Amino acid sequence: MKYLISFFVICFALIVNAQTKSIKHSPILIETDPGSVGMSSERLMRIDRMCTEAVSNGEVPGIVALVCRNGKIVFYKAFGMADNEKKRILKRDDIFRIASQSKAITATAVMMLWEEGKFKLDDPISRYIPEFKSPKVLKTFLYKDTSYTAVPAAGEITIRQLLCHTSGIGYGIIDSDERMKMIYQKAGVTDLFTTESISVGESVKKLAKLPLHANPGEKFIYSEGLDVLGYLIEVVSGMPFDQYLRRHLFDPLGMNDTWFYLPVEKTDRLVKVQQKNDKGDWVHYPVTFYDPDYPVKGSKSFFSGGAGLSSTAKDYATFLQMYLNGGELNGVRILSRTTIQTILENQTGTLFGGSEKFFGLAFSVNAKKAEQVGGLSSEGTFEWGGYFNTQYFADPKEKIIGILMKQTQGPVNDNTSWKFREMTGQAIDD
Repeated sequence: MKYLISFFVICFALIVNAQTKSIKHSPILIETDPGSVGMSSERLMRIDRMCTEAVSNGEVPGIVALVCRNGKIVFYKAFGMADNEKKRILKRDDIFRIASQSKAITATAVMMLWEEGKFKLDDPISRYIPEFKSPKVLKTFLYKDTSYTAVPAAGEITIRQLLCHTSGIGYGIIDSDERMKMIYQKAGVTDLFTTESISVGESVKKLAKLPLHANPGEKFIYSEGLDVLGYLIEVVSGMPFDQYLRRHLFDPLGMNDTWFYLPVEKTDRLVKVQQKNDKGDWVHYPVTFYDPDYPVKGSKSFFSGGAGLSSTAKDYATFLQMYLNGGELNGVRILSRTTIQTILENQTGTLFGGSEKFFGLAFSVNAKKAEQVGGLSSEGTFEWGGYFNTQYFADPKEKIIGILMKQTQGPVNDNTSWKFREMTGQAIDD
């Protein structure tokens, strides 16, 4: 009897923790003839030729390009090499470090917990992570010894501000302000990726003691606020961040190739980060302030909500398709349609993007002006990219998703991103 009770307790816990079933049942992504969803096969071949030429001209070592419309994949192809030094040909299901594309996934997890009533968006983050109580703003800085003074901020940092990069927090090693780079480095904050033995909670608590760029809500400052939110997810869910994502997002959506640290059986599919040497050859990017092989080596303990995930083009398209479906995929409800609407609303006023774009709670979003400019897709299109040269967009009006996966660092003459965007739009034929 005792074991039977335990069995039912476990089953109940799994039911409670699972995402809910949906009245809707949108199909998983499958490939189809472009014409069946109003796309021109002949015009999609322009993307094929563009990617082929970009590789042959040395713009990038390799590309995976994927286009979906109406929940169907109409273009999905790999070009070039995954590793030029080892002559490994790129495959379309290879795995890429998606860096800042992790942010939208973290933001989605935050909103899943918000839907459960765990917090309000305008709650101060210090209510859940006390180290952020009474933030201060940088006033003076001495380069000779990195000492500084700070003054009390005008208010507390909120969860909403962390989601839309108006918290005043900086980004350390990639910050545009040299003072913040030095302050973060001295404090030992882990900004992006690491093979070292540290947790996101440990790094976030160090970050909480540091001064802000500006008062919360005053400016759009791209930040590691999504790392803070990754730790918030641990605090309010009671689960390690990686396990929360696996149980509540990746497994329900079938995103089996999206991980902070790759299982051993998947490591041979990881694409090498490459740069051009003085001879113009593509070679492995070296260890700098991070080891580019972090997804497969080291302590594997730092779950960076802002930059830590690796994924495939199809997995990320699956994630975006859930958004285009209004929060559902394959009969699983991840977010409500109304929550998706909130996420895609203007949260930053005129602080980001001028008249063409604004920032929501997870993405940059096109304003009406973007349609007038041309080549930027429809009003309401949401997008972002990643540090290792990956890009995506999703157009709710045309029900189109575009994914472009590459892995480069250092200067490149890469025009594939804007060309891909334009060539996807021109292939509409309905």
